[in-house]
Formats: sequence, structure tokens, C-alpha cells
Amino acid sequence: MNPEVQSTRRNFLRDAILGVPAMAAADLLLRGGHLEAAGADAARRPAPHFQAKAQRVIHIFLGGGLSHVDSFDHKPELEKYHGKEMPESFGRTDAFFGKVGRLHRSHYPFRRRGQSGLWVSDLFPSLAEVADELTVINSMVAETANHIPGIFQANTGFRQMGFPAMGSWLSYGLGTENESLPAFVVLPDARGIPNAAGGAFNWTSGFLPAEHQGVALQTRGRRPILDLQPAGGASAEVQRDRLELLKQIDAIHLEAQTQADPLAARIRSYELAARMQAAIPDATDLSAEPGHIGKLYGLDRDECRDTARNCLIARRLIERGVRMVQLWTGDGVSWDAHDDITGNGYKSHTGEARRVDRPIAGLIRDLRDRGLLDSTVVMITSEFGRTPFAQADRGKLSRGRDHHPQGFTNILVGAGLKKGIAHGATDAVGYASVVDPVTTYDLHATVLHLLGIDHKRLTFYHDGIQRRLTNVHGRVVEAVLA
Repeated sequence: MNPEVQSTRRNFLRDAILGVPAMAAADLLLRGGHLEAAGADAARRPAPHFQAKAQRVIHIFLGGGLSHVDSFDHKPELEKYHGKEMPESFGRTDAFFGKVGRLHRSHYPFRRRGQSGLWVSDLFPSLAEVADELTVINSMVAETANHIPGIFQANTGFRQMGFPAMGSWLSYGLGTENESLPAFVVLPDARGIPNAAGGAFNWTSGFLPAEHQGVALQTRGRRPILDLQPAGGASAEVQRDRLELLKQIDAIHLEAQTQADPLAARIRSYELAARMQAAIPDATDLSAEPGHIGKLYGLDRDECRDTARNCLIARRLIERGVRMVQLWTGDGVSWDAHDDITGNGYKSHTGEARRVDRPIAGLIRDLRDRGLLDSTVVMITSEFGRTPFAQADRGKLSRGRDHHPQGFTNILVGAGLKKGIAHGATDAVGYASVVDPVTTYDLHATVLHLLGIDHKRLTFYHDGIQRRLTNVHGRVVEAVLA
């Protein structure tokens, strides 16, 4: 035997360890965000950058403009000014439709809630019961009073379409905790996809690798993803053989490509779809949930059953390792109450609150009781607020309100946050943020910080620029951190 090719048991074990298992380990570490990728990914810093307080996010988007002065921003001065013109002492006023109406008091009574004494109106009676869990930011400011660019910015950090959504950035930076489920899942309202708000551009991967695109589930009917199962009732063996053949063909095709990312992403999406055939039906099957959990979320109530189902599915997804779940309400602008905030129909606050109040409060309670709130951030946001004055030119004092980006409210709940507090403030009538204004960039930077990410270091090189979720802005709102 040639001594130069003789292999000892030690050499064999060394080669085995450094061979295929090492390749597999490297792939798993890379997918999980623990190794730095080559090529375009090499410019970013591996995340997490420091010890994370949270591991995942549930984002509930109240598109259309939640009125802060009717929900979480108590303004008793509006009683004094009710029906009067805005005093000049509050500065220059502006309105989306160009005409400023008369000031209007809150349409719902406010009360102090819980041990914290947080102000919450009767619009959200169930959320009021978990007030001690809420981190209310009353000094939000936005850059636009238009719905679609405002909604794009709330979700992607930019007012233009085509930029990666926050969930895509989290998928890219932190990877997935479950290879059988997407890292970023979107749950539209059962009434339909939010086309009025820009639709799928709000969960696009943009210029990030396509595998980080949000996966929107069907929230009507029995099948959460259409065409997930193979047609014709193929056996598991036949299906396995088909996938193996497809894998071989894809590998041959991939070798000949100069622009490999779209094809590689499509290959990964098909591989994920195969794994999802069992994982998604399991995650969205609520039949195993006990009756008291269904009641907690409101599954027993007609007015909120659809939202209750989405909130409960969101909990089941994040406990199975999904990085971010986003829930939409209505068509994306269903809180756009120009006509009558207190009505029961479409674009009324009373009607929309009945759909979401109990389910969101139930979600918060359920996450807390299961210990998941210690590792989850819940975001309840709107692209802007509504004016403290009534909609102008309605003959009499209108019960609606105009678009308002100068001061409004967003809410955070969960891991690493101070509980039962209201941060920042608008002026005495709720017009302008005057104490610690918080931008969308700041909010995104703060949530990334809770997930262990330095928002300035999670970047992707695109068109000559190191792009990031917060553009060239943003600071962590330290005052809301526990």
C-alpha cells in the first residue's frame, strides 16, 4: 500500500467532520444570520449586534389614520375649545384638504386605566383592561398626509414603493427560526388584500434577495395558501421523486446563470413550499385551541371573529418560530374617518374598533400568560393620525376628522419596554408634537434595537448606496426602554 495515500481512522474522522457536515453547519449558520455572507451581503454586519430583548414581532396595522385625540391622547382642553376656531397661539395650522375646521372634543370619554393610570378612551374598552402592558408614544410625526406614501413609509421606511419591508429586513438580518415556515408572514383582513394602501408593495423584499419577501396567507376560506398541495393526490413517494428530479434540473440550470439570485430565490421558495405543506395547515388549524382561548380572542363574537382568528394565528406562528407576522385591518384605509368617527359602518372608528379591540387585547393577554410577551414586540401603528378639528365645510360641525401627520399615537407592547407609560406629548389640543417628537425612523430604530440590531449596521448595497430600513435617519427612543 502506498503510504502517501494511506488513511488512518483519525484522518477519516477529520475529513468527515470538515466535509459535508461542515458544509451543512455553515449553511444553517448563514440562514440563521450567524455567519456573514459573501458578495453583496458582505457589506452588512452580522446580526444580532448585541444582546436582544426580543426575538420576534407582531405588527398590527390600523391603516387610514387612527385619531389619537379619540383613543390614547387625552386632551381636556378640547372641551373648552369645542366648536371654536383654532386659536392663533397654537401656531399655523394646515389640513390635507386645505381648509381648517372648528375644534372638536373627543368623541369618546377618557378614563385613567389600570394601576398605571394610563389614559385610554372608551373606544377601546378591552385594550383599556391591559393598559398596564402598553407603551404609548403620543408624539409621533409623519412626513406626509397622503395615505399610500404614508403607509409605505410606516412599513418600509420610505414613501416610495419598492423598498424592503421591515419584516424583510428582519428576515435578512436575523434569518429564520423554523426552516419549514417563512420568516415573514402577512395576514390580510378577511375583507380583502389592502389594495387601497398599495397592496403587496407593503411587504415586498425590494432589492433584498427575493427569499425575504413577505408571504401573504389567505384569511378567507379553509386553505391559507392556494395550490400548496399537489394536484391529483400524489403519494408521498411520488412527490418526493418529483422534488428530487426538480432539484437536479434546477442545479443544472443554475450553473448556467449569470444572474443567479432570482432563480436561487425561486428554488428556495419551492423548497420552502414543500416543507410548508405540513407546517402551515398545522399552524393555522385552530381546532385544537381550547374554548376559553377562543373566547379570549373573541372567536365567539360575530363583529370581531375575523380579526380574532388572525390574532390567534399570529400567536401560533410566532411560537413556531416565524420572525415577524403582520396583521392588516380592512382595505388598508379603513380608519379614514372623514365623515363620522362614531358611525358603525366602513371607515368609522366605532365599527373598526369593534373588529380589533377584543382580539388585540386577547392576543396581549395570551402572549403574557404563555411567557411569549417577554420575547415578542407587538406594534399597533397607523400611518398618521387625525386632526383635533372637525372636517371642514360640512355645513354644521362635522363628526369626521381630516388627515393629520403633525402629531399622533403609535403603541408598542412587550419585550424590553417600559409598561403602562405614555411617552412624548402633543400640545394642549393635540395638534403638534411638542415633547420628544418621534419619527417613523425612530420607531423602526427602536424596534430593531429591541431585536439586538443596530439600525445603522444592518445594510444592503444597492445602486451605489448602503441602504438600510431607516435611510440616513433614526435614533433609538431610549426613554421607552426598560
